[in-house]
Amino acid sequence: MREYEESLHGLEGEMMDHFPPPPPRHPLARERMNIQKSSVCSRAYFVVVMAFFHIYIINIIALLLYVHYNTGPGEQDVLLEKSASVPGPMPEHQTPSPNLSPELSFQLPRLEGIRVGHVQRVSLVPDRTHNMRTLSLKPLLFEIPGFLSAEESSVVMQLAQLKGLTHSALHTAPDSQEEQLTQDELFSLLDLNQDGLLQREEILSLSHSTDGSWLSSYNLRKIHTGLETNPSGVLSLQEFKRVSGGVLQYSGAGQGLDGNAEVRQRSTHTRLYLGEGTHHLLKSIRNRVTRVTRLPSSLVDLSEPMEVVRYEQGGHSHAHHDSSPPNPDTSCAHTHLAANHSNQVACRYLTVLMYLNSADGGGETSFPVADNRTYEEEVLGDLSQQYCDKGNLKVKPVAGTALLWYNHLSDGNGWVGELDEFSLHGDCSVTRGFKWTGSVWVNVDPDQQRQERYQRLVSWHPEEQSKRPDHGDFHQDL
Repeated sequence: MREYEESLHGLEGEMMDHFPPPPPRHPLARERMNIQKSSVCSRAYFVVVMAFFHIYIINIIALLLYVHYNTGPGEQDVLLEKSASVPGPMPEHQTPSPNLSPELSFQLPRLEGIRVGHVQRVSLVPDRTHNMRTLSLKPLLFEIPGFLSAEESSVVMQLAQLKGLTHSALHTAPDSQEEQLTQDELFSLLDLNQDGLLQREEILSLSHSTDGSWLSSYNLRKIHTGLETNPSGVLSLQEFKRVSGGVLQYSGAGQGLDGNAEVRQRSTHTRLYLGEGTHHLLKSIRNRVTRVTRLPSSLVDLSEPMEVVRYEQGGHSHAHHDSSPPNPDTSCAHTHLAANHSNQVACRYLTVLMYLNSADGGGETSFPVADNRTYEEEVLGDLSQQYCDKGNLKVKPVAGTALLWYNHLSDGNGWVGELDEFSLHGDCSVTRGFKWTGSVWVNVDPDQQRQERYQRLVSWHPEEQSKRPDHGDFHQDL
């Protein structure tokens, strides 16, 4: 046994001679290994954190894009209804006038164009959305395909023909001979739904338009007073003759609200009332205008009737503005009942132009200075004759498509500002066939207090609503 242990120790000694033990590790080497392990852990932690951070950012961007481009029709309906019915708050720096009633101290909502070519979805009728594309930022101009269906466009044209189209006069001097209207003729013109009775809305709505510019403040007040004192709330022909008390004067047929001659040639036109007691489609058009503009319904309801125009071959309109610049020496045609100025001008905050058919040739709507850097008449020349050739933007008429543009800028406080000179527009000549259009203007007085006085003056009271007779829709079977 002892010999065996001695031989084992001898083998160990030989192995030690052939294989020396490894040198002891230096302290710095151990530290380097620890540092390497620590840096690897830090890098892995950084990669994990950055991955989660990028995923979070991507999710946020995806959510914003989804909300912006894929808002459902139900959500749009709620937004539009709230915008149209709930007045916006007054800015903090603007103190409401003590003369304004709280329910009328609202702002005018204004659509955002974002950029030329931008498309946003709007809901005009239940269970359907429409694409609204920005065509221009100066003026703020939108295109809405499918605003009316082919069948609806046909019905509007039929209603205009049933009402009767009158020729648009050629250029007539503003001081032309005044023509006299008999009371029977005047009653027929005022009776927009041709039911043999005059409602207050009919009298007021026609007085807003160029066709009714002859209805002076005195005459209007006289008729309005007679209607107010009538227990039934309406006027028959005999009652109208009694309260009007004579023949009313109508200024030259070619004279517009601003005292200038008409700008249309080779066309016929008529006015269609959009209020209660008229065809359900016309009321639907009024509601669609309210929804797409997001304006309070009270403003749209008290605006002038829709004008339907039929252009013959060669028919056109020269470049013009639909509204007039604010002027303290004039009053708006739609609020002159609440004003003391005899000089009346058109005050149209925005225009909705509907194409009722697709013209076979020509008939484009031209905006000669759309998105120009500056507006300089002396550089652009006489656009009244040459706008179609020089027009920056021309829109081809397509049946059912509507154009919406603002005729005024904002005053910075949520109300009507200066006239947008870039809203200059006209209709190019129809080279083949006919062209039908329908125009709806929303009238707003730049004088907010006067607009409020007018709305308070003509608004119906609840007890009066119950006295109004129920008139069925006119030509509902079309």
